[in-house]
Amino acid sequence: MDPALLREREAFKKRAIATPTVEKKNRPEPMKEPPKPKARPVNKIDSSNYKSMTGSSQYRFGVLAKIVKHMKNRHQDGDDHPLTIEDILDETNQLDIGTSVKTWLQTEALQNNPKIEVSPDGSRFAFKPVYKIKDGKSLLRLLKQQDLKGLGGVLLEEVQESLPHCEKALKNRANEIVYITRPIDKKKVLFYNDRSANLTVDEEFQKLWRSVAVDAMDDGKIDEYLEKQGIRSMQDHGPKKPLIPKRKKPQQKKRQFKKPRDNEHLTDILEVYEDNTITQEGAKIAPTSS
Repeated sequence: MDPALLREREAFKKRAIATPTVEKKNRPEPMKEPPKPKARPVNKIDSSNYKSMTGSSQYRFGVLAKIVKHMKNRHQDGDDHPLTIEDILDETNQLDIGTSVKTWLQTEALQNNPKIEVSPDGSRFAFKPVYKIKDGKSLLRLLKQQDLKGLGGVLLEEVQESLPHCEKALKNRANEIVYITRPIDKKKVLFYNDRSANLTVDEEFQKLWRSVAVDAMDDGKIDEYLEKQGIRSMQDHGPKKPLIPKRKKPQQKKRQFKKPRDNEHLTDILEVYEDNTITQEGAKIAPTSS
């Protein structure tokens, strides 16, 4: 071989050995955390549909339905003090339930039930009625407030659920309550009997009123019938708003142009010419008549 090439080869090896090298090592990839399960939305638990469920769910909601029914009966009998979960299970003869079901009742089922009221510390439970009424007086106050505010009546079934010893209270206040049956669902509605609004109507007027059949007539036909009989129906008899007079815009005065005054105060310095008259300053003015 050529000795020059050998020398270049040896020099290249020395430079390569002297030059430091950094090796890239494959680093292990960090472990990815498994995705956390999404929290399920907490819905209010309704114990009325437990019969359509299967397996353990049906058993759990059967226990819950028995508890809600017992708490409602206690409230209607006048026992409205709250109970612990142990007292509730004891009174409903359900002490043999498992720990998981008991925990579910205390932390989830009874907490989210719309018919159960929970104490601030979350350890005691009571029935939650629709209305806070305890006797006949509080029932009448409720009916009066409904009447004064124009909110209508109160369903009888809601009163029976909320008022302890309901039948006795309704019997004692029979003269102060009016019952109306709704035609849609045949449910009874309670109204306050305001005796100050009672009027005595003659029997002849009552017979005439009942003899007129207007079931198949609408408002338009009734108005047409009244007009044929020479009776005008009430229209536009409500309170009328006062008409605010419109303010007239102030008329702008027309600008009057002043007529030019005679130059009488300049008679001493004006000179008269045949064609036109010129002042000493060279201003032209109209010629004067001789």
